[in-house]
Amino acid sequence: MINTALNDTTLEQDNSLWLSHFIDVYTRLNKTNLHSLKKVYHHDIKFQDPLHEVAGIANLVSYFENLYTNLASCTFDITHQVLNDTEAAIYWDMTYIHPKLNRGKAITVSGHSHLKALDDKVIYHRDYLDVGAMLYEHVPVLGHAVRYLKNNIA
Repeated sequence: MINTALNDTTLEQDNSLWLSHFIDVYTRLNKTNLHSLKKVYHHDIKFQDPLHEVAGIANLVSYFENLYTNLASCTFDITHQVLNDTEAAIYWDMTYIHPKLNRGKAITVSGHSHLKALDDKVIYHRDYLDVGAMLYEHVPVLGHAVRYLKNNIA
């Protein structure tokens, strides 16, 4: 009976390693280490955020290279995680600086990601976040209209 409990604990720890590696990569991610994405994503990755859908690890790395090109910085703070064997949800705050948005000041957006793993790597990643809060509200002229709509539609 004791051995079974130990094996169950070991199995739980092993099942969470893929998520631990994923979180470690994302909390350290920057323009200079985007190649580290290959360590945590399956070669057949399906990635989706509110603006794009990407398939395959080469396309995903290219997508991130394009995203990070104009950013002065981008960091992720993982605030909560839920794990069920090979599927997880992580909740995060992303803080980024883009010189042409918000007068070059930091923008923080909360969101979450739905992840599925295969062979200890993420094969499915879908992000959920408020694109208005991330982007549209910080574009001159358009930002005023988006904030007005958000505040007055209800």
